[in-house]
Amino acid sequence: MSEVVTGDAVVVEVRVAQLPTRALALIIDLVVQWTVLIGAFLLLAFFAEISDPAIFAAANILLVVLVTVGYPVAMESLTRGRSLGKLALGLRVVSDDGGPERFRQALFRGLAGFLEFWLLYGAPALISSLVSQQGKRLGDVFAGTIVISERGPRDTSAMIQMPPPLAQWAATLELSQLPDDVAAAARQYLLRWSELNPQTQYEMGIRIATQVAASISPPPPPGVPPHAFLSAVLAERRRREQIRLAQRAGSVPPHPAPGGLPYQQQPQQVVPHPPMAQQPVYRAPVPPAGEDPRTTPEGFAPPV
Repeated sequence: MSEVVTGDAVVVEVRVAQLPTRALALIIDLVVQWTVLIGAFLLLAFFAEISDPAIFAAANILLVVLVTVGYPVAMESLTRGRSLGKLALGLRVVSDDGGPERFRQALFRGLAGFLEFWLLYGAPALISSLVSQQGKRLGDVFAGTIVISERGPRDTSAMIQMPPPLAQWAATLELSQLPDDVAAAARQYLLRWSELNPQTQYEMGIRIATQVAASISPPPPPGVPPHAFLSAVLAERRRREQIRLAQRAGSVPPHPAPGGLPYQQQPQQVVPHPPMAQQPVYRAPVPPAGEDPRTTPEGFAPPV
């Protein structure tokens, strides 16, 4: 495991891909590239005698560039950090801050990969990966990326639970616009909640809860503390993911509505997801006069 620091100064644990796994993914990609190159060269050979030699040479150069550089850049840009080899082995390229890989970073990796693997036969990549604590090759160093494994065992000992008063509200949430990096930051905040001092708990919770609230609807009921709001969102997100996995496997999905006491006596109406310009902004609960706002309101236990 390795730790990355997001733009919100939240430490997120990731599982760095091991060198043998990355090497196997590279072999798969190289086999695909060589297959495409050989097939394309054979196809061009049929036109060699009837085409201009300069055009034929230019076509060969263009073909080599498209396959050796264009393939990894296009695949990682379109699949958010995956090539065919990485997809087969459950690997993904992400930024150093845990965010998705950008096109600029994929381009740097592709250009460096041509130098490392096609011109120098992988020697610089091997040396750099052995020296780097995070297994980075030169392309990762230049691009500011890291290759992680998404198929590692998950720690279920610290499962984030649904606050019972928010179960009914959470069942109505629209979560499709919630970014993965924001959800990961919220999870790490909740798992480390007990290690933070009260001031950091409150300030970081407000900041992350505001980001989450900007991507979901409807807004939380009034008076909900940040950690309870984030716990409800992540627990509902995990529940829906479990339903999708159960449906794919053909098994009976869990009950569609989690149990728990309703936050309000009246049933809540599902609010349509507002446009991005009208996203709700999370507001901290207003405590009574003389009460510390960092304390946990009655009915909402700490996350862990």
